[in-house]
Amino acid sequence: MSIFRSFNQDEDVIKDDLEIVTQPVWSENLNPLSQSSAGIGFFTSSAQSASSGDYYVSVFQRNPVTSAETSELQFSIAYGNRLGSGSLGDPTIVGGNANDTPSRAIYSQYKNILLPPNDDGFTFGSVTPNDAYFISVARSRYKERLDPGNWELHISGATNPLKLIDDSGEGLAPVQGGSGQVFNIISGSGTVTASDATVYGLFYPDLGIFVLNARALDASASLATNTGSVQAGNHFKLFRHISASSYFAARNEQEIKSNSYFVRIKSRDNNFSNNPTFVTGSVGKLRFQDMIGDPKVYITTVGLYNDNSELVAVAKLSKPLLKTFSREALIKVKLSY
Repeated sequence: MSIFRSFNQDEDVIKDDLEIVTQPVWSENLNPLSQSSAGIGFFTSSAQSASSGDYYVSVFQRNPVTSAETSELQFSIAYGNRLGSGSLGDPTIVGGNANDTPSRAIYSQYKNILLPPNDDGFTFGSVTPNDAYFISVARSRYKERLDPGNWELHISGATNPLKLIDDSGEGLAPVQGGSGQVFNIISGSGTVTASDATVYGLFYPDLGIFVLNARALDASASLATNTGSVQAGNHFKLFRHISASSYFAARNEQEIKSNSYFVRIKSRDNNFSNNPTFVTGSVGKLRFQDMIGDPKVYITTVGLYNDNSELVAVAKLSKPLLKTFSREALIKVKLSY
């Protein structure tokens, strides 16, 4: 008898089963990301300032200098101003002028990504300020999307930290835009909303982006955003406030598609092994006499083959499964992708 056994597509295979899986966003399954004595927290790289420091700051969960092998990018922080304030341009660059500043470039970049063509600025509630802060979670960290209602960010203030969540728990239908769902960012903790009606930002879960109202952060977290004609480094300022609060919890969400294969092993099947230690002698006698008429083997692995008898997947059992003539087995192999 062939060692291959075909599946009955109607009885043995369940295809395209969908499951929503959530898990912590940050490396090492951290949730929340916060400062600890184990060398975990909010770190920046000193090597960044020479190339991109005027535009954004990258944040790591471990020190990228002393823990280079385990340090991974978690998210980045940028400051944008549609008038170009808060940073300096370089009029000496060919085709450049004093208004071509990093803050203006950042604002334009995120506006083009997140807003429709006829929208000139980010509106928080009923106000459209000239500037905003942008937090972008690393693409490898948020998988398909961030999980609405399952994140919380603390920003240190003059007294208590400002705690931010989205309004997905309010029972309101999210706005649908060209960049996916959009939720308001409000003050609160967990699913509890504070009495403060201020809209602190916009949350784009499908892109892993938080847009924060700079004016609201100045009022509630004493951020003191500098909008002068200077290289203010406002993005580093927000980083220091987040690092001081030491709390950023978030979960990602992804849709996992899977096929399930039911391997049915009848009592008469798979009771012998082609392992050479199973037999002895030139005629292949059973090595152990008590197995004559009652062999015992253990199933440890199931292989899935295509129509050309090529091995395409291997499933390992959590522990060996005893198989004899008096035992049948049903093994479910789940192939996720």
